[in-house]
Amino acid sequence: MKEVLRDIDLWRSQGKRVAIARVVGVEGSGPRDIGATMAVSEAGEVAGSVSGGCVEGAVVTEALKAMGVSSMPAGDSTAAMGDLGEIDQAAVGCPIVQTFGYSDDEAFAVGLTCGGTLRILIDPDLPEFYDELEDDIKKERPFVLVTVTSLNPAEIGEYEVRDLSSEGRDAFSLSGGLPQLGASMLVYADGSRTGSLGRDDLDQVVIRDSLGALSLGRTDMRHYGRNGQARHQEVGVVFEVFAPPPRMIIFGAVDFTAALVRVAKVLGYKVTVCDARPIFATKARFPAADEVIVDWPDRYLEKVLDSLSERDAICVLTHDPKFDIPAIQKALQSKVGYIGAMGSRRTHKERTERLLATGIPFEVLERRVMGPIGLDIGARTPEETAISICAEIISNRTGRSAISLSETQGSIHDRN
Repeated sequence: MKEVLRDIDLWRSQGKRVAIARVVGVEGSGPRDIGATMAVSEAGEVAGSVSGGCVEGAVVTEALKAMGVSSMPAGDSTAAMGDLGEIDQAAVGCPIVQTFGYSDDEAFAVGLTCGGTLRILIDPDLPEFYDELEDDIKKERPFVLVTVTSLNPAEIGEYEVRDLSSEGRDAFSLSGGLPQLGASMLVYADGSRTGSLGRDDLDQVVIRDSLGALSLGRTDMRHYGRNGQARHQEVGVVFEVFAPPPRMIIFGAVDFTAALVRVAKVLGYKVTVCDARPIFATKARFPAADEVIVDWPDRYLEKVLDSLSERDAICVLTHDPKFDIPAIQKALQSKVGYIGAMGSRRTHKERTERLLATGIPFEVLERRVMGPIGLDIGARTPEETAISICAEIISNRTGRSAISLSETQGSIHDRN
């Protein structure tokens, strides 16, 4: 969502309506994850992406039709869509879910050549709380955007359904107190909310589950009964987590640090470099770092310990006992998801013996401290070593084996 905010602001200032398309479901291999967003103005202008190019044109067409736009002059729009075809006037202004899947006939037209299936929610209007959502994103305030993305007719007792299955849509005109497709709300870390899914009992259950998703920093999808009952499939809900970027704290202002900072920034980390030596710990040496701290590692960790979570990483690159032993001791008191320590196998063996002597159990060190740091990919340069370290962090977080995809089978992407 963040990448389309500037364009949405521009279009709104010009008095244009804006539709939002978001990925709300992925099966098999998909080019984008749940939450990937594209914005479309009524003039056919486009920002963002939902598939990396596979189905963007078709989504733009559906978004324009949902706004009631019947045609686009080729010279007046970046989309240059021309005639958009017949519009179902009853569906104008209503959110829809469009399904795009792979088939041989459409693989290179409107489909997914990677073989997966995308479900895309197209909403012809911005949510009523859009200004608040935008402000939250810009200020990096943690929240969850909860959206109703599917309704299951097989479990709905009181409903009317307009059959748009030939177009791959889910569209329901509902009664009986059921939520509406596209209903959404914002949920914050303190349990407060803005908006509603339409039923207080469902809202309360969803708020509880939103807080769980927020604590993990992981987008999720669940199903409920209309009253929030578990193990029911009436209502499908997507939890899009907007949390501050994960943190990487690098101890040691050494040659490998600058490369690791750059790679970590590409992965979206907020990076801190910390070293007790002021001559080395300077912003000039690490311009890409978000902050450079002159302090002893254990003393700095004491200040931030409670703010670290499983999403965060600590990389100890000093391979000097007076720095790395206190740093690892303190890091093990945190909830941080990754702790890695640089050095040769002999250095790590000696470091482990020193840590054992402080009373830390061997099984804790074996489980939580990765040393020597990084995957064994033959890295030699600082840049290659940085990639090796970040690859190990990803492998550690996902629980996936660090071997070549060519030697594995099954889905490339986890959808947990």
